Amino acid sequence: MDKIELIAPCHFGLEAVLKREIQDLGYEISQVEDGRVAFYGDSEAICRANIFLRTAERVLLKVGCFKAETFDELFENTKTIPWEEYIPKDGKFWVAKAASVKSKLFSPSDIQSIMKKAMVERMKVHYHIKWFEEKGASYPVRVFLMKDMVTVGIDTSGVSLHKRGYRQLAGKAPITETLAAALIMLTPWSRDRVLVDPFCGSGTFPIEAAMMAAKIAPGMNRSFLAEEWGSVVSKSQWYQAVDEANDLIDDEIDVDIQGYDIDADVLKAARQNAEDAGVGHLIHFQQRDVRDLRHPKKYGFIITNPPYGERLEEKAVLPELYRDFGESFRNLDSWSAYMITSYEDAERYFGRQADKNRKIYNGMIKTYFYQFMGPKPPKPKN
Repeated sequence: MDKIELIAPCHFGLEAVLKREIQDLGYEISQVEDGRVAFYGDSEAICRANIFLRTAERVLLKVGCFKAETFDELFENTKTIPWEEYIPKDGKFWVAKAASVKSKLFSPSDIQSIMKKAMVERMKVHYHIKWFEEKGASYPVRVFLMKDMVTVGIDTSGVSLHKRGYRQLAGKAPITETLAAALIMLTPWSRDRVLVDPFCGSGTFPIEAAMMAAKIAPGMNRSFLAEEWGSVVSKSQWYQAVDEANDLIDDEIDVDIQGYDIDADVLKAARQNAEDAGVGHLIHFQQRDVRDLRHPKKYGFIITNPPYGERLEEKAVLPELYRDFGESFRNLDSWSAYMITSYEDAERYFGRQADKNRKIYNGMIKTYFYQFMGPKPPKPKN
């Protein structure tokens, strides 16, 4: 396929980060909407986007876009999509998810059922068969309805891209890998600067940072549905994308990335996760209370996901915890701190109003990414 359009969903509020990532891969952006970015590429872009994008939730192959205000229109327009160009005779196909916003058609189950029937009717005529065994590769369809405009895509990823393959073990309320990567990208951190997460849990922030520093592509240790789509993407294109990712790896680097937590068990999990991600040698994990947060170097970064207190019994300890965090931060000369939390009194007990904050939805939880800026380091003298 010479030119295709792909859709990459992401966390609401982080579209600009994903857009920049896609452009850095060399692809042209076609549209940016709430929670997703569309772009043009070729069949190789399916491989590269899945392997290299750190902030996308999945990669969809766009196959249709049309207006539908009735179920008849939905059926007929779905039937005009050339499904046979994507799905072979033995392919397993279904409408995995339907989402509707401000549209006359709003029942996900009805949308899914009608579109599946339309797909079957189209392919019955093309393949000259009345029954599909669906024993081959999987082609899950996802559909978005916005103000009666229907966008249809086939999921090339399968399991969500936040499943990198390294995090077999997680602590309480872990942050997703894609969200952690996006938040790091929102900061000016680079691999020559110190990074500390004092509430590291299962290690997601330090691991994602270390993978960025070592240029390890996030999709290196997992598989994707489209690997089995021989009629759309060749095996050689997947091998080429993996070779490209391998050639970029630079893990013989000197970095200062640290993760602290007071829970010894979650630190054990974090160490194992880091090893599985190939960055265990780049991160120093230590059991340490936030009151003991200190570092001799200047101009460092704290990027963290402190406890939110989603459970009532945890809320009572939050004022002291955020107060301790704020006091430790004030003792770190010239450092910057970035934290994502849904705790409404975070700034109050931290003891400082954020220089910037950004509203981000972490799942269904409304959170804020508070940014406390330190001074920039002086430029090195020639």
